[in-house]
Amino acid sequence: MVITTDVTLPTEEELTVTEINVGAPSLRAASFHFGKYCEDKNNEFILCRDELKDPRKCIQEGKAVTCCALEFFRKVKSACYNEFTQYATCIDKSSCKQEFSKCRKTQEVFDKCMLDKLNIKRPDYGYFCRPKVHDTDRPKPASEPAAVYPDATPELPEDYPKPGAKYGSRMHVFY
Repeated sequence: MVITTDVTLPTEEELTVTEINVGAPSLRAASFHFGKYCEDKNNEFILCRDELKDPRKCIQEGKAVTCCALEFFRKVKSACYNEFTQYATCIDKSSCKQEFSKCRKTQEVFDKCMLDKLNIKRPDYGYFCRPKVHDTDRPKPASEPAAVYPDATPELPEDYPKPGAKYGSRMHVFY
């Protein structure tokens, strides 16, 4: 990627954050509860990134998501470590695609522990696909003005003659 000298990049200190040291099976095992637990912070980050169209302006929101993830995994470790480990191990070793369907029994035990000890219920099927309105404290960014092209072809006047289609109407529907 080529950039000019006018672009300011964040410093190394701004980008440094504590990393989450868990593997893919652990992330898959915790994904539903983690998504529900950090939903607000994640939605804030995604909204910022999509509205501002510049990831450098959303570094603090991204750090908040990472901080929430660390907090979540610390809570899981302190409350449901054994159940979580069994579920993640089952996902890892039961199939090469890390399928959830092979581990429903260990999932049930982990879900019960999360509900009993951390009061986090596993979201129902399709929860993350439903549209939701996210309320934010950030001000709405200014909308970009419509592009004006001085050399654009002018539109036809309303009274310009419009001949019919050469081979009849184009609106026929064939059954």
